[in-house]
Amino acid sequence: MTQFAPIFSALRRHRLATALIALEIALACAVLCNACFLIVEQLRALHIDSGVAESSLAVINLGCDGCKGADLNARVTTALRAVPGVQSVAVVNAVPFAQPTGYAGINLDHEHFIAVPHFYAGGPGAVETLGLQLVAGRAFQPEDFQTAELWLPQNPSVWITRAFAERLWPGQDPLGKEFFSDQHHFRVIGVMAHLTPPDPGGGHGDSAGEWSVFVPVNPGASLNGVYALRANPGDLPRVLREARDAAQKAAPEAVLDLQQSRTVPELRSDFFRQTRIMVGTLAGVIVALLLVTALGIVGLASFWVQQRRKQIGIRRAIGATRGDILHYFQAENFLIVTVGIAIGMVLTFALNLVLMKFYEVPRLPVYYLPVGALVLWGLGQLAVLAPALRASQVPPMVATRSV
Repeated sequence: MTQFAPIFSALRRHRLATALIALEIALACAVLCNACFLIVEQLRALHIDSGVAESSLAVINLGCDGCKGADLNARVTTALRAVPGVQSVAVVNAVPFAQPTGYAGINLDHEHFIAVPHFYAGGPGAVETLGLQLVAGRAFQPEDFQTAELWLPQNPSVWITRAFAERLWPGQDPLGKEFFSDQHHFRVIGVMAHLTPPDPGGGHGDSAGEWSVFVPVNPGASLNGVYALRANPGDLPRVLREARDAAQKAAPEAVLDLQQSRTVPELRSDFFRQTRIMVGTLAGVIVALLLVTALGIVGLASFWVQQRRKQIGIRRAIGATRGDILHYFQAENFLIVTVGIAIGMVLTFALNLVLMKFYEVPRLPVYYLPVGALVLWGLGQLAVLAPALRASQVPPMVATRSV
């Protein structure tokens, strides 16, 4: 069994080199744990359930100053329904991954704001067109669709997501509950499985990205210019091209926003482009950092093997086996890496606190630390293996040579 006393004695004679490698391990630990955590969070965001029938949805976005909302909606929806392949059309204010239009703070007591959800507004047929899934409560009735002059009706009945219901009334039945936003009074009549805001993770809601409210509204002055259309996924690109042309012909005075008039899968891909780049960058940083750390360990271990050839030969001459020499260098590396990991755990939480304060990153789960430690211990043992094997090949006769 390897004795640790000689190892500590040797490390004390090489304090600077040992400290540098331990600090390199500590930095690697801090970056590895936080970068892996960020990658997992970003991958979770990439796979968020939008709550709508994405593969079958496209959106047409028109801008028209001075247009009468009811007239514009009538002309455009009629033209869009006439496009071959269109299954349904509805007037909405937004769709997931498009431009957000309806964030507002809400409260439960007319005084203290508790959350900032996104309010989706949709006309008759919007629920079916979007493919929203009701898991509790009742469907909207014709009388639920009220007219709003500025933004939303004063006292609408609404659907909210299951995640938002849990945020407002943890462990309670949300049906029949009420909440407020300025002069607006909302009553919950339904709970949706999912409905992400247009910009999930944009800082307005929770980390799950599902603080959403759906409000039924009669299209008109406050709801016009944005049209969701549904078609078979295979026909959707062709349907969208023809729908763009049809909308422009129906409303030549309006301006078609090409950037926002796309399929929902295209909007999703564009929205998460920076996220994919970030994941790739973080993965590259992790690989580069681990490679540099491994090279540092290899370089230091190789240097020590070269410096200690005579001592290794003496140990071989007095009975140490090749396995003893191999285990000595592995144990030495294990101690250095362990010290680095211990320092790195402190740095990991410090870095996470900085990210939480300035970038709204969630708290790092504790289980990332043992995982990171295992990775670094394994990396250390692999990196030191080649120099340790070379050391074990040093013959006993080296002890008889002059230094």
